[in-house]
Amino acid sequence: MPTIFEKIVAGEIPCHKIWEDDEHLAFLDINPWVEGHTLVIPRHPWPEIFSMESEAYHRLWDAARTVARQLQERTGCARVLSIVIGYEVPHVHIHLLPTNSLGDIPLPAVNTEAQGRLAETAARLRA
Repeated sequence: MPTIFEKIVAGEIPCHKIWEDDEHLAFLDINPWVEGHTLVIPRHPWPEIFSMESEAYHRLWDAARTVARQLQERTGCARVLSIVIGYEVPHVHIHLLPTNSLGDIPLPAVNTEAQGRLAETAARLRA
């Protein structure tokens, strides 16, 4: 079954498009964390970012950089932050968040259990 992003790419579901090229589409997130919260997606429905072919991966980040520069110029924000989560929709997407301070975005709480196992985790990941 097509994802919501495939339906947006196909024009079956409307979006607030702010930029596009032949391979990518950028539109406002319908559940914004900050004003101007934008999603940049490839038109091809890659399920997650590290499954992408190398060239497509690099072109996606180039597209995200283009959109981030546009967001910064047009919003006057200090920085555009990028986040890739990947569980919300099984179609690669980069969240771009225009911000003026770290306080502009909701950050998760520190996982104190994981924090207490940093040395153990590092050793396991190096093995």
